[in-house]
Amino acid sequence: MTLYLRLATEADLERIMQLENQSFPTDAWPEESMRFELNGPHTRYFVAFDAPDEQNLIGYAGLAKLQGNPQADIQTIAIAQTARGKGHGKKLMERLITEAIHQGAEEIFLEVRADNPVAQNLYLGLGFEHIDTRKRYYQPADIDAWVMRLRLEKQNTKQPLVLGIESSCDETGIGIVRGNTLLANVISSSMDLHARFGGVVPEIAARAHLEALQPTLEKALKEAQIDLSELDAIAVTNGPGLAGALMVGVGAAKALAVATGKPLYAVNHLVGHVGVDVLERGEVITPTIALLVSGGHTSLLKVNDLLDDVELLGETIDDAAGEAFDKVARLLDLGYPGGPKIDEQAAKGDPKAIRFPRGLTLPKDMEKHRYDFSFSGLKTAVARWVEVKEAANEPYSIPDVAASFREAVVDVLVTKAVNACKDHGIPRLLLGGGVVANARLRELAKEQCEANGIELRIPAFSLCTDNGAMIAALGAQLVMAGRKPSNLDFGANSTLPVTTVQTP
Repeated sequence: MTLYLRLATEADLERIMQLENQSFPTDAWPEESMRFELNGPHTRYFVAFDAPDEQNLIGYAGLAKLQGNPQADIQTIAIAQTARGKGHGKKLMERLITEAIHQGAEEIFLEVRADNPVAQNLYLGLGFEHIDTRKRYYQPADIDAWVMRLRLEKQNTKQPLVLGIESSCDETGIGIVRGNTLLANVISSSMDLHARFGGVVPEIAARAHLEALQPTLEKALKEAQIDLSELDAIAVTNGPGLAGALMVGVGAAKALAVATGKPLYAVNHLVGHVGVDVLERGEVITPTIALLVSGGHTSLLKVNDLLDDVELLGETIDDAAGEAFDKVARLLDLGYPGGPKIDEQAAKGDPKAIRFPRGLTLPKDMEKHRYDFSFSGLKTAVARWVEVKEAANEPYSIPDVAASFREAVVDVLVTKAVNACKDHGIPRLLLGGGVVANARLRELAKEQCEANGIELRIPAFSLCTDNGAMIAALGAQLVMAGRKPSNLDFGANSTLPVTTVQTP
């Protein structure tokens, strides 16, 4: 069962107290104490739900960490009786451990009842050790408390050397990072092979990955000046993307992991686009809104935590933005890939020459599709406009059509992204995906973000397109957070949800 985690707020207090009293009937915290904990400057509490609608709160946990103090304390953790035995407690604990690492803790302490072997075994399994016993600590039951400690220093200071493999679409990417430092980012594109078809052909992409993987890997290792034996871990995209293309990368990653004995991390392609920012800034400052725009994806994300709390706000309900660029470019006989061709023509045209529709922006659409995108209708509108002109033998300006089409696309993308920042009170926007190369998209995003006091992050273009560096970077974050590697029985998942950052 998927667990949905996010930071707790005072609005969760009533439901937290219900679970608190159910879980600790004789020694539950008073409501005012819990309110103080939720609002405290040195505490971080997380709540857990069994569905994204957040109707059923099934757990919560809290961590305390004073600035400058190398120690952190687990304040409390509780899982509803009906949700126990499903691994939810472990996931909550892993989230607290990650938070402690992010805050620079070297040790984590907790107390657990001496008569609770289930909880004791959970903590022991996570690396905690029993270091002391406090007699009659839990009152009024006169139960002793185990004092347990987890040392984090070794995990926190090591900068892991991680290789990332990306093969979700038409680009074979191999990246190598050491912690947050990029060592190599090599990409082999099969774009030319798809040009005659005007779009990516899955079978051709998969074959191209097979042919490109070994030379791309060798080139990346040479660029990074390392040997496979030096790696600490391997990371691979296992979704979302084209099933056949993903299988090539997953198969190669598993073979390397078995051959080298290195741990393997199966990670989410879309979250990788967000995580790549660590290679330029050293961290992904959260919460942040992320707009990912490519040939296969147009997604708007709310990233509360890179490794544990990524929420899908909206996505395309038909054509992705990049796909629409390709189709309109083909309609105008501009060639493939469509993005650069449209951009080139649009630079010479008038973006106000033709008023093309903005999909899912009417008042009737906003309630259900406020953060969703639709570009199929726009593509059809361009086609109909051109057909009418050609049927009447009327001349028209291709640059004007390209500029007007491009303006309609980027207007919707930027408006919805900026609205998401404003609606959620998050003054940060991160752009990712190949369509970010579009000059007008970057220009309008900069204008709108500056007008609304929003920090705009656009990684280098080589890190925006599909690449192995972003996968290696996300894998390194998981390693540094002390996460366990994936089991080797995972598979390619073409529809992997963005809420699954790592496949177990």
